[in-house]
Amino acid sequence: MEKAIKDFETYMKVVRNLSPHTMRNYLADLRQFKDFLEKNNISAGADSKGILVGIDHLVIRAFLGSLYRRKIKKVTISRKVATLRAFFKYLLREGRVSNNPAEMVQAPQADKYLPVFLPVDEIFSLLDVKFKQDAFGLRDKAVLELLYSSGVRVSELTGLSMDDIDFTQCQMLVRGKGKKERIVPVGAPALTSVKNYLERRSELTKKKVEDNIEKPLFISRIGTRLTPRSVGRIVDKYVYMSGINRKVGPHTLRHTFATHLMDAGADLRIIQELLGHESLSTTQKYTSISVSRLMEVYDKAHPKARGG
Repeated sequence: MEKAIKDFETYMKVVRNLSPHTMRNYLADLRQFKDFLEKNNISAGADSKGILVGIDHLVIRAFLGSLYRRKIKKVTISRKVATLRAFFKYLLREGRVSNNPAEMVQAPQADKYLPVFLPVDEIFSLLDVKFKQDAFGLRDKAVLELLYSSGVRVSELTGLSMDDIDFTQCQMLVRGKGKKERIVPVGAPALTSVKNYLERRSELTKKKVEDNIEKPLFISRIGTRLTPRSVGRIVDKYVYMSGINRKVGPHTLRHTFATHLMDAGADLRIIQELLGHESLSTTQKYTSISVSRLMEVYDKAHPKARGG
């Protein structure tokens, strides 16, 4: 089983070209499944022909049952089912299993939720916080401005290099999931913030960061590329300073970007392209937000909305 997981890891990296984040989740799911097999004394060895045996759909259902008992979220369980399907599909193609037992298991219907976003006045309050005019403050302002202006994922933001921003064309090159590239526009305030930061960028570290071949756009005090976790701490800091009394993360700014575009009448497919969504159905959740806000305005404004 361990060898199969290792081989699948190589396949995801070399053939599928999956993002490190996706690979981490897949591998964590598979090792959790492997631990379940070991704790329950379920043998998953290979027969004389090298075919992996001992795992059928009943075993996978038992694994899912253990997750339900631990009250794991449905969306997480659905992801684990998808992981097992992809894993056994790979093994089936390689001739290392006789069937895909995960195909016979139905994933739970994920609970629907509306993405959390900030109203216009709150996002302005966040971006209007008094940032220090040193290298760190200018960097942090550029991070927040760019997240809201472009709607990029936090991993895409931290993956930006200095050459990826075209100040003349007001756009930047983004590498999304599966290293797929796309061009996204950037607003003037964000570009100004980035320019101000770049003028002081070298002050962040005593190391010669310019010698770095990749030339990461956003760097830490030791000259390394800023991490998604660090960006999360930056967002937390300024949300607290802005007085917004709720949990806001980097992804909230992405939702805010998309929701504000939708409210302003932007075409759904354009938003899909800007966000880098592979499926339009992923983008359609923002339609639900706009409809709910439409009903809220209607209820407040229309004289007969409440049956009066």
